[in-house]
Amino acid sequence: SFFWFRVVLSAAVLCFSLAVTLEGLFTGNTTMWDGVPNAVAVILFFLLMSVVGLLEGMQIAFFAVAKLKKSERGRAPFALKTCELLFRGEGHNLPGFMIGRQLCVVKDTTCQDS
Repeated sequence: SFFWFRVVLSAAVLCFSLAVTLEGLFTGNTTMWDGVPNAVAVILFFLLMSVVGLLEGMQIAFFAVAKLKKSERGRAPFALKTCELLFRGEGHNLPGFMIGRQLCVVKDTTCQDS
């Protein structure tokens, strides 16, 4: 039951954080650029948070796939092409993706803060 306590506590903290963030966005208590409507700020918030979520998910997936043998990576064409690009050459694409991902997350967070 300690597990479920942590689940409920995490959900409560997440809901509270989302409520506070949306309240600030809808009332204009942000540092968003002048002239940007509050509804647009909310849309931008969810759009940018989605991009961060996708990048985080890709990082987890790429590290998981890096441990698999080539024959275990599945048969989906898009996934195979992604793996081929990611692990091509001398293996510099994965670290390059990680650096680019981090720069995108920083830029994304900076845009959300402004």
